[in-house]
Amino acid sequence: MRVFKTRFVARFCKAEGIGDEQLADAIARAERGLIDAALGGGLIKQRVARPGKGKSGGRRTLIAYRSGTRTVFLFGFAKNSMDNVSAKQLAEYKFFGQSILTADDDLIEAEIDEKRLMEVPYGQEN
Repeated sequence: MRVFKTRFVARFCKAEGIGDEQLADAIARAERGLIDAALGGGLIKQRVARPGKGKSGGRRTLIAYRSGTRTVFLFGFAKNSMDNVSAKQLAEYKFFGQSILTADDDLIEAEIDEKRLMEVPYGQEN
């Protein structure tokens, strides 16, 4: 499975001190069926732990998720800055998520080359 983060999520993670290990852990939990919220259309919400804070003190992420194939972290937010995304935002993330989950490998590689997507190391150890 390949795991990616958008440029926005990369900046968000850097600001929050969240490393790729925490993102990979969130996906490993989803792969085991431990999904915080299934939002429909291949979109899930997962908490991501911050170092020294755990999941409860962590941040929320919206993820385009297709088990065993491709996953993309689309958005991240702190619960204290916003309770949840709006219905309009949710519809937009679902649309974007479906587009990226069904994109061919050439398009994904082009997004990586343009630095709009970054790959998150994810392997057998997770």
